[in-house]
Parts: sequence; C-alpha cells; structure tokens
Amino acid sequence: MNSIKIIFSRFKGYLKDYIPQFCIAVLGMIMAAIGTAGSAYLIKDVLDEIFISKNESLLYILPYIVVAVFFLKALGTYLQQYFTAYIGHDMVRRFRFMLLENLLRLDLSFFNRLRTGELISRNTNDIDRIRNVVSSMIPDFAREIITAICLLAVVIYQSPKLAFFALVVFPAAIYPLSLLAKKIKKYSHQSQAKIGDMTSALSEIFTNIEIIKANNAADKELERFKSHNERFFHLNIKAERTSTLVNPLMETLGAVGIAIVIIIGGSEVISGTLSVGGFFSFTTALFMLYTPIKRISYLYNKMQDAVAATERTFELLNQSPNIIGGNLEFPRSLLSISFNDVRFGYDENEILKGVSFKANSDEIIGIVGTSGGGKTTIINLLMRFYDANNGQILINQSEISDFELQSLRQNIGIVTQRIYIFNDTIAANVAYGAKEIDENRVINALKVANAWDFVENMEGGVHAMLDEFGANLSGGQRQRIAIARALYNEPRILIFDEATSALDFESERIITDVIERIRSGRIIFVIAHRQSSIKNATKILVLGGGKVVGFDSKEALLQNCEAFKKLSHIE
Repeated sequence: MNSIKIIFSRFKGYLKDYIPQFCIAVLGMIMAAIGTAGSAYLIKDVLDEIFISKNESLLYILPYIVVAVFFLKALGTYLQQYFTAYIGHDMVRRFRFMLLENLLRLDLSFFNRLRTGELISRNTNDIDRIRNVVSSMIPDFAREIITAICLLAVVIYQSPKLAFFALVVFPAAIYPLSLLAKKIKKYSHQSQAKIGDMTSALSEIFTNIEIIKANNAADKELERFKSHNERFFHLNIKAERTSTLVNPLMETLGAVGIAIVIIIGGSEVISGTLSVGGFFSFTTALFMLYTPIKRISYLYNKMQDAVAATERTFELLNQSPNIIGGNLEFPRSLLSISFNDVRFGYDENEILKGVSFKANSDEIIGIVGTSGGGKTTIINLLMRFYDANNGQILINQSEISDFELQSLRQNIGIVTQRIYIFNDTIAANVAYGAKEIDENRVINALKVANAWDFVENMEGGVHAMLDEFGANLSGGQRQRIAIARALYNEPRILIFDEATSALDFESERIITDVIERIRSGRIIFVIAHRQSSIKNATKILVLGGGKVVGFDSKEALLQNCEAFKKLSHIE
C-alpha cells in the first residue's frame, strides 16, 4: 500500500480543491457498492420466497426492488465516473500549466542538461499517466474496496463458517503481489525514460530534416530511432508479462476458495443447516467478491506506473531557479556597463579568465576573437542567462544581480546567430513578448531593420502568416525580422551576435548605418567575424583564450594588437 500513500501524499494538497466533486464521487461509489451487494443478497429471497416457498405477494414486490437496486448501482456508477473524470482532467490541466510555468522560470543551464524531447515527454506522457491514476485508478480502487466490504458483509451474514474457508486463501497472495508491484514500478521508470529518448530523437529528426536529407542520413536516423523503439517495446513487454500474472494468480486462488465452498456448503445444504437460497446468495456474493478483489490487486500493480510518472513530474515541479532577480528597475538613462575581472566556466571548462572592460553610453563595442574565445559567453552573462563565477558586472555602478530580471531583459534587444521565427503573423513575431501589439511600432521597427519593403509587398503586410521557423522567408529576410524584434521595445542595450552574417554587403551596409543612427542613449555590442560589420565600432574588444588581449579603436588595435592583426589578415 506504500504506492497509494505516495500518490495521496503528493496529491492531497490539490484534491482539497475538489471536495464537493469528491464527496459526490464517494457517494456514487457507496451507491454502486450497495447496489452490487444488494443484488447478491436479493438472490436468497428470490429463490427461497418465490421459487421454493411460492410466496405470490413477493412475486409482485421483489422485481421492483431488483430494478431499484440496479438503478441505484447504475446512478452511483455514473456519478462516480463523471466526477472523478472531471477531477482527473482538471488536475491534468492545472499540472501541465504549473509544470510549464515552473520550467519557464528555470535557468538556461537546466535546459542544457535535459533534452527537448524528454521535457516534452514529461509534460505530455507522464502527466497523462497521472490523469489516468487520478480519474480512473484511485476512484476505481476506492469503489472496489467499498464494494468488496459490502459483499463481504453479505458473505459473512449468510454463512460466517463458509466465509472463513472461502477467504483464508487470499493472504497467500500478498507476498507475490508485492514482488510483482516492485518489478512493474522498475519497468515503468525505464519505459517512461525511453519515451523521452524516442521523443528527443523525433524532435532532432524533424528539426534537422534538411541536413539529414542533404547528407543522405535517413537510414542512420532510422537505425537510431529503431534502437530506441525496440528497447521501448521490450520494456513494455516485460511490464505486460509481469502485470498479466496478477489475474491468473487471483483466479487460481479464487478457484481454490470456491472448491472449498462447494464441498462444505453443499454438505450443509444436504444436512439442512443452510437453505438453497442462502447458499446461492452466498456463492453469488462470493463470485462477485472475487471480482473487486482481483481488480484491487490489478489496480495496485498498475499504480506503480503512476508512482513512477508522479516521481518524474514532481522532480521537475520541485526544481527552482538559481538565478534570482533583484528589486531595482533598469535605469532610464544608461551611462555605462563594466566587466571587472569576470570569470566564468561551464562545469570544469573555464571560458572567461578575468575579463575586464567598460562600455559607455552612445558607444558601439565590437567583439571579435577566435571561436570558443568567450564572445557569446559575455552576452549570456549580460542577459543573465548565467551568473559569473567571480568578478563583477556593473550597470551604472550597480551590480547586475540587483536588477529585476524582467526589467533587465526588457531593456536588452538581442539578435543571435540562430534566428527564431514563430508560426504566427509578422506583427506578432516582431512584438514577441509584448502584452499588446502596437502596429505603428511594428512598422517603425521593420523600417529601421530594412524589412518594411518586402513585408509591405507580402499578402497581408504585417498580418501575413509566417511558417514554422520562417520557412516562407529567405535567410536574409528572417534575419531582418529578428532585428526588428530586437528594436521593437526600444531597448537601452542592443546586441548583434553575427546579425548581419546572412545579409549581402549592401544590406549589411544599410544595417550598420541603422546601428550608427540609433546609438544615441544606447550601448550596442556587435559580435562579428567580418570587419565590415564593425566598421562603425567606437571600440573593439579582442578576446583570446578567455582573456582580453586588446580593447581600443580599430586604428589603435591595428598598431598595437597582434591578435587583432591576425584576425584582420585572415579575413
């Protein structure tokens, strides 16, 4: 019964919100149980009073009682099934929302540890298993227990002696059933993890379909998926093989009990100590009693699957972010951003090794360096996707951790190497994250990003629908939509991480001119490999091996920085 305690301990706080529905469902269970037990009890009166004693008056009364008893059972079953289904579906709705709400609060490092497919699987498959246990298994378990108690009362009432011999065999099932339950829980954990593997594999395949086709890698991906799929199949077969042992075990024990009842009960009927009606009422109740007992043992083992899903779900719900915002609002006037001896590493790999520089208002800071030198890491720290291990990051001489996270990120516009386009209108993509869409601001942002010309000519203009990943746009057009999104909120800090790399030189010139025009009152960071992308940079930050090897104007760096000279020569 430990699994039931685990489930109830997890859900009791949520079940309190459904007390009216739960009370009606329990009433339905009791009605169904009484109806079931009543139908077994009535057999004695039907046989003894009508067929044996020939009581004509009861002939016209008992049939109506039978109809009433079965109506009571049917109404109780309906109430139980409807209201438990309501509780289950509503709890799933709440759990899915709470789970996603909590996941969206977590740090970026959490999402780097877990695969996308696994998170999707936990938010869909695992939660659906919880719905199954809340709306079906727990109510059925409770109903079968109540039914078993009512039928047991009929059995004992009719013949305590026979009841003892019929039921004494069942304690023998406790140990093997507990062993089966442990195995089912183990297989369920593995099966749910394997669903996450399959979902991850499918997510990667559909996301990277172009590269798969380009490299003729379909067979390789099929083989990878086949491995996950077959492993999932074998785990399910093991679980099914284990769970299906429950019914044969209970059937065999039940047959032993019935055999004993026939021998002892038959001899009592022959001797006249038990009536025929009493014996048939007893055996009917006994046969009906075996059904809820079998169901209870079956549901108990099936609940192991739900326990595993519950543990996996609450593991995510109990996660909390490490990066917490402060209480300061972002300043209206941005004066400077300073990195003071900042160190940062992913696990054991140190990326930034004491980085220091200062950027002032109205400046454009170009960031260059070899791959893996820490360029994007600086941006991640500025966005507070991660926190520095050591050192300080100051905005107007205030620690970056003192600012409220939403306020900080609302004042940073970012365009990364990876372009994010959602299956929505152009206006919704540009104003992404805003509570309301200001169409005039959308159009102004598109004009500044040099995107208005092609948007204006699309059917629907800013209301034109974009396909998933922006498949109905060219690479350059997607880039400009992303730039417009970064400009929409008129942020104080702008970050362009290879933002012009997909554009032709003419479009790049227009964008760099735009960056020059909007620099007033802002600090702009431009990460680039092409020197033309940072031609308007006030200063250029040169990174090498996680350290600052140069920070000055382009002209000064060409004179004094060997690393920058090499980068310029390579281009």
